Amino acid sequence: MVRTILIAAVLSATVTAAFAQDSRRGGTSDQQRACSKDVSRHCRPVMKEDDFAILGCLKENRAKLSKPCLRALAESGQ
Repeated sequence: MVRTILIAAVLSATVTAAFAQDSRRGGTSDQQRACSKDVSRHCRPVMKEDDFAILGCLKENRAKLSKPCLRALAESGQ
């Protein structure tokens, strides 16, 4: 019984940590750096929203994005 509770607690902590990581800004620091000017230039209205809003904006403006940002999006499968 104690072992089951301990296992459940460890699994719960692992899942919580995984979700906590998802709430941070997405992408590596290099990818963020590659797209920061593009976000400022093309996505200013959604900059304070979540990552999905920013990513959606970048995708909508793909034709206007810099080569480093396009490369960063491609590296992340976007």
